[in-house]
Amino acid sequence: MNLTDRLLCAADGALRTLLAPPRPARPNPAGAAESPVVLSEEERRLSGALMRVNHVGEVCAQALYTAQALVTPDPGLRRHLDAASREETDHLAWTRERLQALGSRVSWLNPLWYAGAFGIGVLAGKLGGDRVSLGFVVETERQVEAHLASHMDRLPAGDAASRAIVAQMKADEARHADDALASGAAALPAPVRGLMRAAARVMTTTAHYI
Repeated sequence: MNLTDRLLCAADGALRTLLAPPRPARPNPAGAAESPVVLSEEERRLSGALMRVNHVGEVCAQALYTAQALVTPDPGLRRHLDAASREETDHLAWTRERLQALGSRVSWLNPLWYAGAFGIGVLAGKLGGDRVSLGFVVETERQVEAHLASHMDRLPAGDAASRAIVAQMKADEARHADDALASGAAALPAPVRGLMRAAARVMTTTAHYI
């Protein structure tokens, strides 16, 4: 595809992520983990807030991968990023479905989160090249993996459906980081990693409520 084709695909990806119900390729892990336990109103609100944060993370992942695939000159890396993005679509669908089941909603600020992550992806790919771009994937996925682990500690014990989704997402994110590392990712400087953690903290704290 030429640049115009890739730009159109990137625009299509943004619209699908923000406006269209995502279509997963894999069954939702929550389906095999539904529990007869009835959550209290407080537990339901907590699960909804945590799954909303996780959904925002998947919106950002879609933006990051789409941006990196747009700017890389390497067709092999573009295919790698596209494949990872398709798997992240499963996460996007699962978290959205769980939010609906909990009677909760996605973040009102999703367009802002998408735009920010897309800009980071473009900058990483353009200014640092493919190895730095892959380094952003590794660091992002490692931080997301740790974040999901913390959610496993915070989710209500009776919310087996949400816990099953988060567990599968955690395993997938770890694999994405390993794949990017094996593809030649460069280690990011400590200040960059710190800035990424700070930005993620702002996003997760805000998305918990908005």
